[in-house]
Amino acid sequence: MSTKVSDHVLERLREWGVEEVFGYPGDGINGLLAAWGRAENQPRFVQSRHEEMSAFQAVGYAKFSGRLGVCTATSGPGAIHLLNGLYDAKLDHVPVLAIVGQTHRTAMGGSYQQEVDLHSLYKDVASDFVETVTVPEQLPNVLDRAIRTAYARRCPTAIIIPGDVQELDYSPPTHEFKMVPSSLDRSSWTAVPSDDSVRRAAEILNSGDKVAILVGQGAAGARAEVERIAELLGAGVAKALLGKDVLSDELPYVTGSIGLLGTRPSYELMRDCDTLLTIGSSFPYTQFMPEFGKARGVQIDIDPHMVGMRYPYEVNLVGDAKATLERLIPLIEEGRGREWYDTVCANVTRWRDVMERRAGLDADPINPEYVARALDPLLPDNAIVASDSGSTANWYARHLTMRPGMRGSLSGTLATMGCGVPYVIGAKFAHPDRPAIALVGDGAMQMNGMSELITAAKYRHQWEDPRLVVAVWNNQDLNQVTWEMRAMEGAPQFLPSQALPDVQYAAFARSLGLTGIRVEKPEDVEAGWRAALEADGPAVVEFLTDPAVPPIPPHATWEQMEATAASILKGDSDRGSVVKQGFKAKMQEFLPGRERK
Repeated sequence: MSTKVSDHVLERLREWGVEEVFGYPGDGINGLLAAWGRAENQPRFVQSRHEEMSAFQAVGYAKFSGRLGVCTATSGPGAIHLLNGLYDAKLDHVPVLAIVGQTHRTAMGGSYQQEVDLHSLYKDVASDFVETVTVPEQLPNVLDRAIRTAYARRCPTAIIIPGDVQELDYSPPTHEFKMVPSSLDRSSWTAVPSDDSVRRAAEILNSGDKVAILVGQGAAGARAEVERIAELLGAGVAKALLGKDVLSDELPYVTGSIGLLGTRPSYELMRDCDTLLTIGSSFPYTQFMPEFGKARGVQIDIDPHMVGMRYPYEVNLVGDAKATLERLIPLIEEGRGREWYDTVCANVTRWRDVMERRAGLDADPINPEYVARALDPLLPDNAIVASDSGSTANWYARHLTMRPGMRGSLSGTLATMGCGVPYVIGAKFAHPDRPAIALVGDGAMQMNGMSELITAAKYRHQWEDPRLVVAVWNNQDLNQVTWEMRAMEGAPQFLPSQALPDVQYAAFARSLGLTGIRVEKPEDVEAGWRAALEADGPAVVEFLTDPAVPPIPPHATWEQMEATAASILKGDSDRGSVVKQGFKAKMQEFLPGRERK
C-alpha cells in the first residue's frame, strides 16, 4: 500500500520524538485521522472537548516538559478555535506546532464551506513560520522547519494541509532544480556573549552595594548558577510569575513574585536597590522595577530581540543563562557588607508573617487565602501546579512555596482565562508519573474547566500517578475584575457583569465518576485538600470562598486601602459579605504595621 502524505506527516512526527498530539476531529483532517488509524494511534491522538483546549494542552505539555507541544484541528472553525492557545504559546515563548486542515485545493477561492484564509489568520500568531503544503514534495522540509523554528525561537508555528493533499501519495523531494531536501538532526547549541561584554557586566555588578536579581523562566536551567551569583553579590532574588519555580522559596533571600500579584519584599527590593541583574525575564511592568537613574542594570537573555526594552540596562548579555553565568561568576568579587542582605531576609520573614496573618483572618464563609495557605505544606515535592487567571493567581503567587523539584506555571503574558485545567492535562501526558494540581476560579471553571473534566475522566487510566486535582475557588464573582473596578474606577460590584451562578462543581465531577468534594467551612479546608490529594484518580475540590477578601497590590498604601474600602462601603449593589460595616476594620490586617498611616 502506498504511503500517503498524511502517513508521512505522522511518521515524521514520530521521528522527531513526538508522542502526543492534542486535537479535535473534523472533516478537514479526515486524511490525517485515517492515517492515525493505520499507524495504530502513534503518536497518540488526545481528544479534547474544544480545539482551544487542545492548544492549551499542547502549551501545558510544552511548558512542563521542555518538549514540543503539537495540536491539530480541522479547517475553518477548528483552526480558528486554536488561536487563543497559540497566542498563549507565542506570548510566553513556548514551542508549539499546529497542524490544521484546509478545504480542497479545487474549491479554494470559491467561498466554499469552512473556507477561511488561514495564511492571513495565522500570519501573526505563527509569524515565525506558517506554510501551506500544496504538493507532497514540500514535505518533509516544511514540517522539519516548523519544528526546528518552534524549538529555536520558542514560539508557535503552523502547517496548513488541504484535505486533498493529505490523500495524495507521498513522494520525497528529488535532486532537481527547485526541490528542497531536508534532514532530521537538531544538534544542541549554546549562545554565549562576548568576553568583553561579560567583563563590563562584572564591573557594574561589583560596584553595587545593594544588588537585586530578577529571574524569569529563561533562568530555569541555571538554578545552581543563580544561587551562586546571588550569594556572591549578597543579593535578593525576585521572580517573575513565569519564573516562580526557578528558585526555591525556602531560600532566605528569595523575595517571591514581583508585580501586581507580587510580594511586598520584592517591591522593596526593587525600590531600594542600586544595581539590577535580570536573568531570563521580559517582565513588562516598569513601574515595579527601580526608578530610572537610581540603579545600574545588567540583563541576560538568550533572545536578542527581547533585551534592553524593559529597563535602561547598561550591558545586555545575549546568551544562554547557565553558560553566561558560568563565565560571569568567576569575575564577581566576594566580601561585600551584609547589611543589604540582612535587610532583604528580614523583609521576607516579615512578609511571611503578614501572609500567615492574612490567611488566618475570619471570612464568610472561607478566606480564599487560607485555602492556598492550607495547600502549601501538603504539596508533594514533585508536584506540578498550574494556576488559572483571576484572583486565584494572587494566592498562587503569594502563598505557595516552591521547593526543589516542584513545577509551576500560568498564562503569564496573555493572562487568558480557562487555561488551568487543560494545562494540567497536558502536564499529565508529559509527566504521567507526577501529581498535577490546577488552581481555578469559578469563572474560569465555568468557561473551560468543566468540559475538560470530561477529558480528564476519559484518559485517567493512562497516567501512572492517578492524582490530578482541580481546586475551585467558588465565590460566585468574577473577582479579579471586580476588584480592579473598585481600585481603578472607584465603582462597586456591577452585578450584571460580575455575578456568577453557584454551580455544583463537586457534584458534576461525581457525575463523571470522579472524586468530588465541596468544602463550605474553614475547619474542613485541610481535610478537603487531603482527600483530593489521596484520591485514586482525578478529583475536584471546591471551596466556598469570600469575595470580600481583596488581592491587595504589594505597593498599596493605607490611604489607598481606605479609598478602596470607602468605594465598597458606599455601594449598595454588592451582595452578602462584601457590604459589611466590619470590612473596613478588617482591611487593616492586610498590610504590614509600618504601612498603616
